[in-house]
Amino acid sequence: MSDPSAKLPDVDSNTFWTLIADARAGVPDPADCCAVVERATTLLAALPPASIVAAQQVLWDLMADSYRHPLWAAAYVMNGGCSDDGFDYFRGWLLTQGAEVYQAAVADPDSLASLEVVQAAAESGVEFECEAALSVAWDAHLLATGMKLPEDAFTIRYPELDPDWDFDFDDGEELAARLPRLAALYEV
Repeated sequence: MSDPSAKLPDVDSNTFWTLIADARAGVPDPADCCAVVERATTLLAALPPASIVAAQQVLWDLMADSYRHPLWAAAYVMNGGCSDDGFDYFRGWLLTQGAEVYQAAVADPDSLASLEVVQAAAESGVEFECEAALSVAWDAHLLATGMKLPEDAFTIRYPELDPDWDFDFDDGEELAARLPRLAALYEV
């Protein structure tokens, strides 16, 4: 994203992750998800409107890819509970952490226990949510064009959740068996 004015016919996941990396590099504290979102919105708004619309679909494809019970269980542990909306906001936070953290967490949610910010939050009680991340393309389009995103700007199809993970997330023994590092960190 070194030249945000470059014409991009489409935005794919690599472009999206570059945008997030550039946003993280452009803020004093990359752990501040609101600052990352604000910077990403500004960078995205510099692109052609069609690219902004394409970014909206990429964002929701990533949201769908991360809609998994194991990750929801991790969010439940880390945030001391996690509703449907809370899981969306947690995944918004996860997007602001960049491709490497996102991909590792989707593959193995227990990997989140190795992040310094997560370790610090286990003691302080800070929750991991970033609702603003879900509207980065919406806000960028509004900033760039003065108009809302087209109503048909994206589709989302959440996959079925894994029935093997359909258990009561208040079951500390089960969580400790499935997410041992997070359970230990958060003393579940």
